[in-house]
Amino acid sequence: MTAARDEIVERIGREGPIGFDVFVELALYGPGGFFTRARGAGRAGRDFVTSPEVGTLFGALIARALDGWWRDAGEPDPYLVIEAGAGRGRLATDVLASAPDCASALRYVLVERSSGLRAVQRDLLTVEPFEDALGPMVRDEEDAPVPVTGMGPIVTALDDLPAVPLTGVVLANELLDNLPFRVVERRGGEWWEVRVAVDGEELVESVVPAASDLAAEADVVAADPPDGARLPVPTALAGWLRACAAALRRGRLVVVDYLATGAELVERGDAGWLRTYRDHGRGVAPLVAAGEQDITSDVPREYLVHAAERVGLHLEQELTQAAWLRGLGLDDLVAEARREWDARAHVGDLEAVRHRSRVSEGAALTDPAGLGAHRVLVFTR
Repeated sequence: MTAARDEIVERIGREGPIGFDVFVELALYGPGGFFTRARGAGRAGRDFVTSPEVGTLFGALIARALDGWWRDAGEPDPYLVIEAGAGRGRLATDVLASAPDCASALRYVLVERSSGLRAVQRDLLTVEPFEDALGPMVRDEEDAPVPVTGMGPIVTALDDLPAVPLTGVVLANELLDNLPFRVVERRGGEWWEVRVAVDGEELVESVVPAASDLAAEADVVAADPPDGARLPVPTALAGWLRACAAALRRGRLVVVDYLATGAELVERGDAGWLRTYRDHGRGVAPLVAAGEQDITSDVPREYLVHAAERVGLHLEQELTQAAWLRGLGLDDLVAEARREWDARAHVGDLEAVRHRSRVSEGAALTDPAGLGAHRVLVFTR
């Protein structure tokens, strides 16, 4: 048994059957949990590939988006960009390597709960203390502290969203599908909650009537689905959005993730919207290998928009990742790379290989059956 599973069994022994959200929290982020062991996105020795891990093209396009939002905001300096769920820092590395126009103003904050992954970030980036990301400071004519401009880019790392309101952008690429969620089932026109219990040596399901507050949240995910339907209720998402609203005085929240409408979730069933990953393949059932595999859920689209509105984050734009990246100039970059590859294919040097790789990256990032189908939602505050 893993340390994570031991912790789960011990928790159930003390409290009785636990919510699925508690199970996910312990399996992913608790002692010996999947992410605490620095597992996750990447290629060799990792478990799944996200858009930044495909290659450098995604980061170059994100840099273009950040430049656009910076200009829209009047080119502030400092310009705060908070990447939530930053993992090992691959996206930040590629954004900075693209030399965005906002670089001299940029303060890039990596937010990652896993101490193991935060340690790996230092292999890719120079990480400064958080107070340095907001400084250095000088005094103005009224003796108030103001930041010195032109000091970027400065990179810092935290284990949670900043506690002070800032102006800038919060990025969340494939984070929300990993936030803990509860599971409900429709029975007799009422909501029941699927909890996790212990039977002998095995973790098993235990179904109980849902509390009124959970039932109300489930109605936001999908109102009056048929009996037998199972749905995720991303209760941790609501708390995370409140933290984003508290961290953003003014700016944008950008979410890139697996999203599904309530009707789609009902149609797919939990065998479709609830997934596990390990070693670049599908894992086993979630209760079987706690702590040894990633656990993800499609993010309920209506719930996300509703919960964001409740905390003052208003939907500005919604489209597929493929359409969003094309709007940022992906096709032009890929066409340029293809021309360079055609011109240098006979040489076969590293430069030629780099251009060929960019063409492949473009196809992967816009694949309608893969990453290209991710939804991009931009919220303003």
